[in-house]
Amino acid sequence: MRPICLLPLLIGPGLAWADPCEQLPKPTVTVKRLDDRISLNTGYSYKSLNNLGAAINRPGRHVLGLTRGNATVLFAVTTPSVIDPTERWECASPQITLTFGFSPMTVYVAKEFPEGSCAFKEVHEHEMRHVKAYQSHLAGIEKELTTALTTRFATGAPWRGPVGQADSKLQRELNEQWTPYVQREIRRVESAQALIDSAEEYERVANACAGEVRKLMR
Repeated sequence: MRPICLLPLLIGPGLAWADPCEQLPKPTVTVKRLDDRISLNTGYSYKSLNNLGAAINRPGRHVLGLTRGNATVLFAVTTPSVIDPTERWECASPQITLTFGFSPMTVYVAKEFPEGSCAFKEVHEHEMRHVKAYQSHLAGIEKELTTALTTRFATGAPWRGPVGQADSKLQRELNEQWTPYVQREIRRVESAQALIDSAEEYERVANACAGEVRKLMR
């Protein structure tokens, strides 16, 4: 439930009516990146990883490792408000916090490659390149997201409108416009991820460790 303050109109010098909206803080936007711990899963065979990564895998290749992150977009909103004595209009000051990122994020290495082995090291290092690509992308879009949201919502003055409408309009706009927008910006990382999984890189990892990787796959 949003807080509502009922403030009387005050008469100041020169009999001017004071604006009750001035009692409210200015609208603000805060943007935060998720910084969750990266988990490691070594419980799947490469055949199982083939199924998990089927949507991104290329024909003729095996999935030796996989990095999966769930794109997360969370808006937290408080809206301090003031209703005028006639109860016909109100001022509202949105205080918006966006938290975005990938949560959870899991690195999978096929169980055929035991931890400590050369094969494990090669596959794990390849997957960590994907992790860094995710992290770099999030850092790269943070400023863009902040600018876009600030331009729209941190207007410098409280919003004015018919009483009882500010919250519903704000939530509808965030759900229908801004959440999909942030999700699209996050998904732009896929082009960078595809570059990491080049044919040359696949062959390098598959033939690494004096053939150990290919041998373990058999």
